[in-house]
Amino acid sequence: MRTISESTLLLRANIELPDGLGLPTDEFREGWNFARTVNAQRLEEKIRTRGWNFVRIPDESLRSGVGDTSDEAIAGALKLALRRVSIQFNAAEVAQIELTEYPWFILARVRIYPYSIQRGELPVPVELLSSPIAPRLRRLPRDADVLYPNFGSALPQLKQMLISSRTAQADPQ
Repeated sequence: MRTISESTLLLRANIELPDGLGLPTDEFREGWNFARTVNAQRLEEKIRTRGWNFVRIPDESLRSGVGDTSDEAIAGALKLALRRVSIQFNAAEVAQIELTEYPWFILARVRIYPYSIQRGELPVPVELLSSPIAPRLRRLPRDADVLYPNFGSALPQLKQMLISSRTAQADPQ
């Protein structure tokens, strides 16, 4: 299998590209192929000189995967991240890879950005596409203690058990 690194570019298998732009690719998974010879910046130059549009979408996808090797973990995380890319987008760039080694496995976190390669006019101005999207905040409702009376109650109990067990071990009778 091909080594996946930051700035790796993936294209959908059925992507339409400008005439005369033949890109050698290697098959990855589930309808995605690796672009062998270009990264996103070089592909953008080639596409724009042919009058097409190459737009990075700021809606990133971050997923994790595990494996026995770093390559397996990265491939698993990348597969999950690509599943989150909308069918409207026909390319994706690996922006960041983080690896954490544990005794029995390796955890990889992969962040990708989708791209849209298309001919003709853009349906949305490029300025709007390049502005960052505010992240969704995940908060409990204000009355969470009423809705979930036992939420978080296990942690203080466990802490108390730990303290009392240490006290009992330190003070033999």
